[in-house]
Amino acid sequence: MHCSWPGHANMNDENTNVANFEESGVRVTRARARALGTSGGVLPPLKPSQDQKRALRAKSKRANLDENKASMVAPASFQHKRRAVLKDVTNISCENSNFNNISACKVQTTRGDLKNVKVASNDSGDMLPVQEDAKTELAEELSRIKVAESEDFTKAVKLEKDEQVPNFRQYGVQNKTFPMQALTKCDGLRCSQRKEEDEVLDKTTASKEPEVVDIDSDVKDPQACSLYGPYIYNNRRITELERRPNINYMEELQKDITPNMRAILIDWLVEVSEEYKLVPDTLYLTINLIDRFLSHNYIEKQRLQLLGVSCMLIASKYEEICAPRAEEFCFITDSTYTRGEVLKMESEVLNLLHFHLSVPTTKTFLRRFILAAQSSYEVPCVELQFMANYLAELTLVDYSFLKFLPSLIAASAVFLARWTLNQSDHPWNSTLEHYTSYKTSELKDTVLAMEDLQLNTRGCPLNAIREKYRQHRFNCVATLSSTKSVVSLFSS
Repeated sequence: MHCSWPGHANMNDENTNVANFEESGVRVTRARARALGTSGGVLPPLKPSQDQKRALRAKSKRANLDENKASMVAPASFQHKRRAVLKDVTNISCENSNFNNISACKVQTTRGDLKNVKVASNDSGDMLPVQEDAKTELAEELSRIKVAESEDFTKAVKLEKDEQVPNFRQYGVQNKTFPMQALTKCDGLRCSQRKEEDEVLDKTTASKEPEVVDIDSDVKDPQACSLYGPYIYNNRRITELERRPNINYMEELQKDITPNMRAILIDWLVEVSEEYKLVPDTLYLTINLIDRFLSHNYIEKQRLQLLGVSCMLIASKYEEICAPRAEEFCFITDSTYTRGEVLKMESEVLNLLHFHLSVPTTKTFLRRFILAAQSSYEVPCVELQFMANYLAELTLVDYSFLKFLPSLIAASAVFLARWTLNQSDHPWNSTLEHYTSYKTSELKDTVLAMEDLQLNTRGCPLNAIREKYRQHRFNCVATLSSTKSVVSLFSS
């Protein structure tokens, strides 16, 4: 006999209904269970099983995915509004932003008025009369402003303050061929008026007389930089003042070497340059480096030849296309010095001179002065070029010529060369005076000292330069001399 307590049948029915409810995929909440209970339904189980949890999570994930897809598709369905197409939009640009006429051409639109935008054009693409008038007014305004800007630019070219103008007369340089100002300091003097600056410019412009031949106008070689020739050589005239050696270093600093030792070294370096077929610029730069080094550093006579070959090595690297190696300079000294000693001396020279190797030498100015001298000839005179170079190289050996500037030596060499080749005409003219900036009276001391070297009045036994220019490739100019002394040109 089975004993049943009340409600047993109802509990079975509840379990059955709950199972059916969960199988249907509907979540049973407390409110729903309470509603089922009041309506004779069932209560949910106290704790769902693991299988039930997994089934519920899977169903909830699928539901969330469906919701995301619906949210992504929904905006696409609302993107039916499209912007209106702008037809024949003309962009008008202007260089000046202060024009008031451009503001009338601007199109201001709002977010909802894009489809009503029309920019001064009709449906056929033709320009409206209003736009044509606006463009005409804009072009006139641009032309007026460009004219005004060009006038302002022309006025702004003039300097507001006068710069320092060097006094070159104390160096034997005439201050009349220097169009550039503010080249060096002028003894602490400061010009303050624009009127004085204009006077200097007028003097520079007026210095070129009508009979002066323009030597830069007929130069066809583009590498000659004929357009910038005057400015380049004016700058070199300043550089020769800044990087010249001390003219009294033998008396003030050097106690172990003499001017005669220096002359022997340079005479030997001339032979070395001929042996290695070096360009003349290498020889001139070598001697400049030697004198500048000796002007600031004491040296013993045992190391003087080492200084010479080291300076020639530096000059060769600077001037030559294929410079001799350090071992070759060691060999030319009969292995008196090692390669390490040559390189060490090279480093000492470069550090002492701060690597300032771009120096205008006599050869630098001689090229331009010879070009000015050739302007008076119908056919270029090769002998004039050889003679001027010969006389200039003679001065390299003599220590006393350090007191003359390289440009002054070059001008004197041209003067004496012209006199040596032709005594019927005066060797100086307005063209040479213009391009050298030296008058005849300013060349007197240098020319007379150079004539003594040419005639070898002192009986100097060093003949490397004389033997060099006795060769036929130089037209044997070392054998020529003038029948009349040049001193007669300075007597008046």
